[in-house]
This record gives sequence, C-alpha cells and structure tokens, in this order.
Amino acid sequence: MSSIVQGFSKSLAMTILSEIGDKTFFAAAILAIRHPRRLVLSGCLSALIVMTILPALVGWAAPNLISRTWTHHITTFLFLGFGLWSLKDAIFEQGDAEELAEVEAKLDKDWKASNGATKNSNKDDDATKKHKRSFLSQFFSPIFLQAFSITFFGEWGDKSQLATIGLAADENPFGVVLGGILGQALCTSAAVVGGKSLASQISEKIVALSGGILFIVFGIQSFLSPVES
Repeated sequence: MSSIVQGFSKSLAMTILSEIGDKTFFAAAILAIRHPRRLVLSGCLSALIVMTILPALVGWAAPNLISRTWTHHITTFLFLGFGLWSLKDAIFEQGDAEELAEVEAKLDKDWKASNGATKNSNKDDDATKKHKRSFLSQFFSPIFLQAFSITFFGEWGDKSQLATIGLAADENPFGVVLGGILGQALCTSAAVVGGKSLASQISEKIVALSGGILFIVFGIQSFLSPVES
C-alpha cells in the first residue's frame, strides 16, 4: 500500500479542485451571509467530514471484497472518466453566475418557507430561550442542521465522493481521509469567510478544467503503476 503522504497529497489536491466552485461551496457562502458563520462552518464542515470518511471506508473495504487487480482497474477507469467529465463541464457548462443564482434561489425559497412558519411562534418565547439555551443546543440549532443537511445531501453521489472511494482503494486510506478533511476545511472556510463576493469571483470553468487534468493525470499514473499484491 502506498505511503500516507502520497494518499494525503492526492486527496488534498483532488478535494480542493473538486469542491471550489461546487454547489455546496456556493451554499456555504450564501448561508454565511444570513446566519452566524461559526454555525454555518461547523454544520457544513461536519457534513463534509462525514462524507469524506464514509467513501474512504468503502474504498478501504473494497480490496477485501474483490481482488486488488479489479479495484485497481476500476480506480483507473474512475479517474479517467471523471477527468473527461470535468473537462466536458469546463467546455460546455453555461457559467458560474447561473449556478450561483440557482443555489441562491433555492436557499431563498427554503429560507422564506421556514421563516414564515416559525416567525410568529418565536416572538413570544425568544427572550426565555436565550437564557435557557445551552452550548449544545446552540450547536445543534436549526441553522447548524440546515447547513449540515444541505451539504450532506448536496455531496451525496457527487463525483468527488466516488473518486474518494477509488482513491482510498488504491492509496493509503488514512492519508486519503486526512487530505480530504484538510481540503474540505480549507474550501469551506474560504466560502464562509469570503461569502458571496468570493464565490462570484471564482471561475468554475478554470477549476473544472484544472480538476479534469488532475483526474486524468491520476488515471494515467494509476494505469502505469503496477498492481500491488
């Protein structure tokens, strides 16, 4: 099995190029404008950590269920396939502004619906809640749960999640998890601190192009490397 450093560096690079400009990145940036940043950051990052560990566990278990030769070939195919997918997105996608507007419109709709339903009931007992609210209840507030759920389900089935499975099957899974968590923390922190202004300045086409090239490089490297017994 490859070294932790190699798994860490590959996972870090893949995560950063996959998550910057992603829908969950835009969602974190918009949520941070409307809600306390610490709750948004903790909610989004908690979901992303879970969604990094789960596919890494699947990738770690895969060689124990099927032969390492097959997992190696599948990983190579995934990297090359995701590389071509990312390049296609970079060339044919409409643009960053439309995706940012789409995410913002969806969050606006959800926010208005939840705000309208709870506005009247919250007025009467707001003062009482402020005194009774513990740290734990603040941490698991509706804002935290909203940030967690939006990020968790936004990442479900994403190509970065599938790529993490392949990477953990072919590299050191501990290094993959560490690199993935650090990459998620950097991207999410940038989204929360930078907000919508930073998100609107990121060129998704350039990020997708860079990510596509990186995936293809990983695929070629995997194809040329010998299968470990």
